[in-house]
Amino acid sequence: MLFSSPKLGQSLAQASPEILNDLPFGVVGMTQDHFVTSYNRFESALSGMPPEKVVGKNFFTEVAPCTNNFLVATRFETESSLDDIVDYVFTYRMSPTKVRLRLLKDAAAGWKFLCVEKAT
Repeated sequence: MLFSSPKLGQSLAQASPEILNDLPFGVVGMTQDHFVTSYNRFESALSGMPPEKVVGKNFFTEVAPCTNNFLVATRFETESSLDDIVDYVFTYRMSPTKVRLRLLKDAAAGWKFLCVEKAT
């Protein structure tokens, strides 16, 4: 699986925690009301936050409030289906870090993922 893989959301939804941890990009899985269900090794290393401190918390208000805006959180809230890549800068709990976010959601299938790739 790559950050740019077609149908990435479906692949992530079927992946085991071990597969998610081996991916070369960050993966945050969320419930429909934005509570973190999975937080892979890459994302943990990038953010400096261990999964046990993140899983079960609201991603947009407790984990990464720098994404609680119209570019990210509002899109997850208002769109029932989503697959888009956004250039972004993380600023919360870290020095400004340029990233690319892939916003993935299929409300009918019940999955939602935020994928993170460091910008080059």
